[in-house]
Amino acid sequence: MCGIVGLFLKDKSLEPQLGSLLSDMLITMTDRGPDSAGIAIYGTSTPGRAKVTLQSAAPQFDFPSLRDDLVSAGIDATVAVKSTHAVVEVEADKLTEIRSVLADIRPKARIMGSGDSVEIYKETGLPKEVVSRFDVRSMSGSHGIGHTRMATESAVTTLGAHPFSTGADQCLVHNGSLSNHNNLRRELVREGMTFETQNDSEVAAAYLTAEMAKGKHLGEALEGALDDLDGFFTFVVGTKSGFGVVRDAIACKPAVMAETDQYVAFGSEYRALVNLPGIENARVWEPEPATVYFWDHQKVA
Repeated sequence: MCGIVGLFLKDKSLEPQLGSLLSDMLITMTDRGPDSAGIAIYGTSTPGRAKVTLQSAAPQFDFPSLRDDLVSAGIDATVAVKSTHAVVEVEADKLTEIRSVLADIRPKARIMGSGDSVEIYKETGLPKEVVSRFDVRSMSGSHGIGHTRMATESAVTTLGAHPFSTGADQCLVHNGSLSNHNNLRRELVREGMTFETQNDSEVAAAYLTAEMAKGKHLGEALEGALDDLDGFFTFVVGTKSGFGVVRDAIACKPAVMAETDQYVAFGSEYRALVNLPGIENARVWEPEPATVYFWDHQKVA
């Protein structure tokens, strides 16, 4: 069943509240998915720097000496630990190199996401536990997405939780089930994409990454998904500056959106939106089937 939320802020004065607003939205969707939960926050980027969010099943072993081990491997880094996750900040030109270094020095740790601004936190358990564990309420940013999962296609694991990130500053949450993900996965592997799970939602994320690598912007990649992905789906997707929503042609998965001068919001149900500021004056609508909705901070006046 799964529950999805998303919030794209137009008004910068709301950015310090992003983590708190998204947390409340996600917790409201708890009964749509009690297995695992996750959230992606697009925060402030530092020129010349990039971030990698790591997850470890044994953080007490993997994280205490991580910075020293990275420095010994030739990568100057800062490490901020939050429970089972750590955000590693490095020089932007080290983003590719650090992946191979981490695979060598921390082979059991997993990269949840990377890029200039995104941080991704996800674990098994209820949304309120995930939100509390990673202190999401204190986080600020320009936009973010969240997901609470009821597993249908794969096991209940941290790697199986959403959001899925397969490209720098890109992530996706999904409610539904894809029928052609195995064939599409094979095609994407031939194009050079790699996968951590057998989850169909990771294939959707990788498809969008591959399309954007060809020069498409997020909106164009989502248009392509309507032709190339089979099954039932509602996607909410984030990029460094963009926020997109699309439903399949049948649109059997619930979705509602709201827009004001301050924000654009998405929820699987309206109750996820009711506590947003100014919601009583928002334009509220159900996104149309086979229709792409796309916003970009670079285009917001």
